[in-house]
Amino acid sequence: MSFDNKVVIVTGGSAGIGAAISKLFAKEGANVVIVGRNEAKLEAITKKCAQVGKKPLTVKADITKDEDVKQIIEKTVQKFGQIDVLINNAGILGTACKIMDKNLVAAYDEVFNTNLRPVFLLTNLAAPYLAKTKGNVVNISSIGGIRGTPAYSAYAASKAAMTHFGTVAAFELAVEGVRVNTVSPGPVETEIFANNKDLNIELLKSRTAQNRISAPEEIAEVVAFIASDKAGSVTGSNYVIDCGSLVKK
Repeated sequence: MSFDNKVVIVTGGSAGIGAAISKLFAKEGANVVIVGRNEAKLEAITKKCAQVGKKPLTVKADITKDEDVKQIIEKTVQKFGQIDVLINNAGILGTACKIMDKNLVAAYDEVFNTNLRPVFLLTNLAAPYLAKTKGNVVNISSIGGIRGTPAYSAYAASKAAMTHFGTVAAFELAVEGVRVNTVSPGPVETEIFANNKDLNIELLKSRTAQNRISAPEEIAEVVAFIASDKAGSVTGSNYVIDCGSLVKK
């Protein structure tokens, strides 16, 4: 899969799944735009990408702020003049919160303002440029949007909404020659789970049919395929990568 001179935006691209995606696209020849909030992490992934491909453009941005989101598109177009792939990867698990907890709505606001609202805005702003290049969007959702996790209802609802948004966007943008697809990972070995005592990695492994969890690089490979010309007939699809989590009884 070659992405020579293609311009690829990756939100949440400085760590975890996003970092693996950024590095793989750089290796495949893309001009990668890495969006993140942590300068140290942005610098670290920039060095890794430059070792295997072109030095990426980094954009320090808080995607919960509309002005920051607009800057992502503006800086990308200013630098490269086009957008070929938008990967909406940034997201948070949020604070564990049960339905009867008093802070449920606060948890909802926090998660939806990070996981969903920026996806709407970024897709809206990038769509005219994607129409010019006949590009595509890949949304990183979760199996949590298919089978919710207790105490994380806001996260599950945000991912279900993201997946459904992708389906609608795929239908609407098909006429423009733009494809939209979703990738729904199960547990992945990232710091989100490594730092969560309620969802530790060994527990997550036991909940999968393969008794393992995915590496970020495995998710990146699927994303690259979907975004490539090899998947030219694929739109409105949701690829589940979960080591058999959904099939385990």
